[in-house]
Amino acid sequence: MPEKESAAQKALGELAPKMVSLTDDVLFGDVWERPGLSPRDRSLITVTTLAALYRTDQLGFHLRLAVKNGLSREELVEALTHLAFYAGWPNAMSALGRLKDIVGSTDSPEN
Repeated sequence: MPEKESAAQKALGELAPKMVSLTDDVLFGDVWERPGLSPRDRSLITVTTLAALYRTDQLGFHLRLAVKNGLSREELVEALTHLAFYAGWPNAMSALGRLKDIVGSTDSPEN
């Protein structure tokens, strides 16, 4: 049975197979698996970095992964609110908008 396609394979597999291989094998296969930080901590660092640098194209994927890795909606809101004072209000507001699209408002259950 063939291995499930990664997000990178689905998005860019035909166009940039080497980039996909590096993403899957090095970034997610090695860096994300290192024992020094938990996946939860890596997600928090990645989400806040992407938000701070206004890298919105990949933010949605990493917000979903952050929730999957154990970060709550409330923790992500708090991190992004804190980030607003250091990385800029527009960056934080955009990231919070993406988070709302993914996990909804306080009236809806987390995904």
